[in-house]
Amino acid sequence: NMWENTCLWELCGVEGRPQVQKHCYAAMDELLKRKKSIQQKMADKHLQKNDAETIILYDITSTYFEGEYEESELVAYGYNRDRKRGTKQVVIGLICTSEGCPIGVEVFKGNTKDDSTVVDKINEIRAVYGIKKCTFVEDRGMLTAKNLEHFKDDADLFTITALTHGNMKELLENKTIQLELFDEKNIVEATDLETPEIRYCLCKNPDSAKKETATRKRLLELSESGLQEVASYKRKCTVEVLGARVGRVLQKYKMGKFIRWHVEASAEDEGKSNSHKLVWTLDIDKISREQKLDGCYIIRTNLPSKTMATKAVVDSYKALGNIERAFRNIKTVTLEMRPIHHKTDNRIEAHIFICMLAYYVQWHMHKAFAPIYEEDGSGASRCDTFRNLIEDLKSIRSNTMRVNKMEYELPTLPSKKQQKIIEHLEQVA
Repeated sequence: NMWENTCLWELCGVEGRPQVQKHCYAAMDELLKRKKSIQQKMADKHLQKNDAETIILYDITSTYFEGEYEESELVAYGYNRDRKRGTKQVVIGLICTSEGCPIGVEVFKGNTKDDSTVVDKINEIRAVYGIKKCTFVEDRGMLTAKNLEHFKDDADLFTITALTHGNMKELLENKTIQLELFDEKNIVEATDLETPEIRYCLCKNPDSAKKETATRKRLLELSESGLQEVASYKRKCTVEVLGARVGRVLQKYKMGKFIRWHVEASAEDEGKSNSHKLVWTLDIDKISREQKLDGCYIIRTNLPSKTMATKAVVDSYKALGNIERAFRNIKTVTLEMRPIHHKTDNRIEAHIFICMLAYYVQWHMHKAFAPIYEEDGSGASRCDTFRNLIEDLKSIRSNTMRVNKMEYELPTLPSKKQQKIIEHLEQVA
């Protein structure tokens, strides 16, 4: 409806008011048909083949919907990563290069589990894109023990992931690693004699350690506050009711493993079955042991050390931050994929594919702006962000001028700053 205020349709060769069915939906349908070949070309351009140092990032997210989607088989209730309760969603899998350049996207049903997409996606990428030898980098929880077992005999597939806290504790218990090995300045590598091909890179982030310690302290305080409310409840109740209330508090803050509690009869009401007292204490030893792991993380890989050094392995895992940045930009910051108003699966998939392609363009633009960012300095005086540069370009317009009975188009002349931005974009066009 804003077609008169934009040059978009004119640049696309559409004269007059665009028709939604012809110029929007038909174009989306045709684009979706070409999705496979487009992603194939993107992979050919940005991924080297048959090389263990070819890093492929893969992660998933979700996006929620408002309203009813009875015609869709993809939209469903599931674990919402946006913490948007009570809404249906779809799950989105994104494939990127180590630098965060997107090369493929897929839409899964809203109740799809993270780890259930991994095996099929790895097989599909290698088959469709012809990449036989490569290294997949995925977040903890994606490359589960079951998924890793599936590819253990594949000599051309390598993986990099982080261990869960449970996995870390198992390594500590079987003496594969010791807490003293975690260092804030150096990355220490360890191996298990039973599986020498697996490398464990031990790291510690002091900033994360402070945050995790502070978070646990706060949650314990809230848990104790909740237990105090339960204990001070005036009306008499049964053990079952009291236990249920305690359970709700511990479930809310996830601190049950650090709190010992029991119910005992009140001294003045001894013998009365419905008069009880809640008693609890903090397990200081367990809290202390857990705190020693704060900020610690372990990167696991089956890459040979001669292929990739320890620091490079850790840096490859940290590159997952690029795919998180992609999700953030696609969903909220600049491209605003949400809310999705399409009701059918093919249009939903097309919409998400368009958003990925838009981020592909943005990624290249952001790369082209690198010299401008460098010249802008740093600190409080810095103002040249991606968003600000785009805002600067928005003042370039094509105006319809009317003088007497004459009418003509008059584009604005770019300023020096705008001309500089355009020149950098032309280098990657």
